[in-house]
Amino acid sequence: MNMYDIIKRKRDGFELTAEEINYFVAHYVDGTIPDYQAAALAMAILFNGMTARETGWLTWEMAVSGDTVDLSSLQGIKVDKHSTGGVGDKTTIAVAPIVASLGVPVAKMSGRGLGHTGGTVDKLESIPGMTVRIERDKMMQIVREVGIALVGQTGNLVPADKKLYALRDVTATVDSIPLIASSVMSKKIAAGADRILLDVKCGSGAFMKSMDDAIALAKAMVDIGEEVGRTTVALVTNMDAPLGEAVGNSLEVMEAIDVLKGAAPADTTEVCLELAANMLLLAEKGTLDECRQLARQQVSNGQASEKLRQLIAAQGGDSRVIDDYGLFAQPAYSEEVLAPQSGWISSMQTELCGMASVELGAGRRVADDDIDPSAGIMLHKKTGQWVEESESLATLYASSPSLFFDARNTLLSAYEFANEPPHKTPHFLARVSAQGVERYL
Repeated sequence: MNMYDIIKRKRDGFELTAEEINYFVAHYVDGTIPDYQAAALAMAILFNGMTARETGWLTWEMAVSGDTVDLSSLQGIKVDKHSTGGVGDKTTIAVAPIVASLGVPVAKMSGRGLGHTGGTVDKLESIPGMTVRIERDKMMQIVREVGIALVGQTGNLVPADKKLYALRDVTATVDSIPLIASSVMSKKIAAGADRILLDVKCGSGAFMKSMDDAIALAKAMVDIGEEVGRTTVALVTNMDAPLGEAVGNSLEVMEAIDVLKGAAPADTTEVCLELAANMLLLAEKGTLDECRQLARQQVSNGQASEKLRQLIAAQGGDSRVIDDYGLFAQPAYSEEVLAPQSGWISSMQTELCGMASVELGAGRRVADDDIDPSAGIMLHKKTGQWVEESESLATLYASSPSLFFDARNTLLSAYEFANEPPHKTPHFLARVSAQGVERYL
């Protein structure tokens, strides 16, 4: 077996065998296969695709290419959640405590933000004293004691994905659905959960712009999960506007806390409760309607916010932030962004909203950029709302007033205005499971 023949078979449209995929992953990780041959295979996959079996084999080999997490010592069904990334997506910080407050163990590894999308790890680190750099044994101890841990990736987790992702980024092969799906799912499988809920974003602020592409990605990831013995469900959610009002790290944590207090914007609350209900369904806590009721109950009785308080304390954070937002780092400067005209907000280029927050210091252009935890945007008007000329669209927060000019112009360019209200799009567009695709639009 050699890499030349593997590339040629995929170039010619044949299905690779499990042995060929194992050969590629093992020898790419150990450095035997050079980048130029891996790039050739990635391009052949981009053009010719992969079968569900191939994608499942690739995902599994990537998942076991390094360290894996063993959660078998934790009692109960372990359910993980993953979002494909959006703007204002603070759902994990609210959803995970809701689920954990009902006795479902949550041991979740999250990533950092890059580009216009934020990262859960960065948001959590905006909580004073909170650490996400926790070794595996300590994470397991926290889950046993508190029922939940939210940490960054540690150790040598999925090295094959790290190498292949970096290669795809510079060889114009990022767009391949099998390669996207295997990248996401290899990390989820290596993280050790029994069942997986996926939040696949769709729209102007998401990687997948069209509903058909988002459903195709969701189906590919669900198929992978089922192929390797992990029950997997995907919800396709609307990212044609930022989720909620807060974009930025500490701002988003405050909004997530507001979800658990029953005081968050309606769209954030709806999305968080539905994601929590689907995680509870996967944990076999009842029917979907019963799980929705359970999620609402844990918010109204205060047990979900108490679980977040326990989590923050267990990871070294100041849990008083639940009650006192003044304990977060405070922005030095703020500026209002005023509407240039009256009208209905007909649409928003959500990616531009995310880039405006990056320009304020809330995100990264490259991986080693520093983040200002207090920087960001509070949106006062979004798609579907009427605005008067010179009314405030948003408030910007930053460490220096010099950052406002570019961010203001970027944010204003995201808004489109019209004389008539736009058609309302639901927050949930589809649900994908082993049983098939259920479209809501």
